[in-house]
Amino acid sequence: MADTKILGICGSLRKASLNMAALRAAGANAPDGISLDIANLSGIPVYNEEIYADGFPPAVDTFRAQIQAADALLFATPEYNYSIPGPLKNAIDWASRPPEHPFTGKAVGMLGCSAGTSGTMRAQYHLRQVMVFLDMRPLNKPEVFIPAASKLFDDNGNLADDATAARLGDLMAALAAWSKQIS
Repeated sequence: MADTKILGICGSLRKASLNMAALRAAGANAPDGISLDIANLSGIPVYNEEIYADGFPPAVDTFRAQIQAADALLFATPEYNYSIPGPLKNAIDWASRPPEHPFTGKAVGMLGCSAGTSGTMRAQYHLRQVMVFLDMRPLNKPEVFIPAASKLFDDNGNLADDATAARLGDLMAALAAWSKQIS
């Protein structure tokens, strides 16, 4: 049994998403005692107050329960138009609806892959702003920006870069330690 349970949340819904591949690689490179489960955001509908008035859809209930059960969260976000992608923001918006949203006080880390040179710096900055508003506890370091990501993963989405694997392992260790420190 893992000492620290981390829930991975990927902002991309693509089957061949490099951010999902990086999230899986983070789990594969986690030190002993740390487990990573990955949430599935694909069934979460677009937020609509009229739907919410009838209660949370099952996919949202599942997502909220996963967040609540996790010791920490690890977001993997692409960068769309200098910000976080719609599916990720939508999932956060749904999960943060009252009563008692599950993000409060949660230790959280982030990473992001990009084809270009920024490695999702802007998206992570915007995500951090959302985290602060929702009273999450973002890990400040290490920051993990993965530029030119298509060169670091093979055709099957497996990480083929030792330096990136080490950075992901360091992130997982730091997030687990942060979770314990703030709990």
